[in-house]
Formats: sequence, structure tokens, C-alpha cells
Amino acid sequence: MSAAPIRGVPIRVVLVDDHAVIRAGLAQLLASTDDISVVGQAGEGQQAVDVVREVRPDVVLMDLHMPRMGGMECVRQ
Repeated sequence: MSAAPIRGVPIRVVLVDDHAVIRAGLAQLLASTDDISVVGQAGEGQQAVDVVREVRPDVVLMDLHMPRMGGMECVRQ
């Protein structure tokens, strides 16, 4: 399955960062393009795992250094 956008179908992205300001800034930046749609956000690792399982995005943009469960552990799960 390719993550490349099909005409009219944007790349579906989940943003994961423990800093809400970073997530909001990235979401605003990505909203400026028609090729990308932010379909979920998470502020910590377990929440990220749950959101990704639920929305099944094409791409996850994740902070590697988060409290409790870091980005690498999320990827493993």
C-alpha cells in the first residue's frame, strides 16, 4: 500500500508529541496543504498506540522522547 496521495485523497497523518504547542503548530502547518490531513493526535505513548490502531493512518509523525513510553517503544507496539 502506497502512502502517495491519490488525486483528491490526502495522506492521513497522526501527530504524536508530549508538547501540545508542538502538535498544534505542526497541525496548523500541515493544514495549509491539500495533500495532507491530520486524522489524529496523541500526547503520550499509550494514547498514540490507541489512536494509530483506531484511525490507521498512512504516516505517524512521532516525538522519540516522551515520558513513560517513548517513540521507539510505540513503534515496537
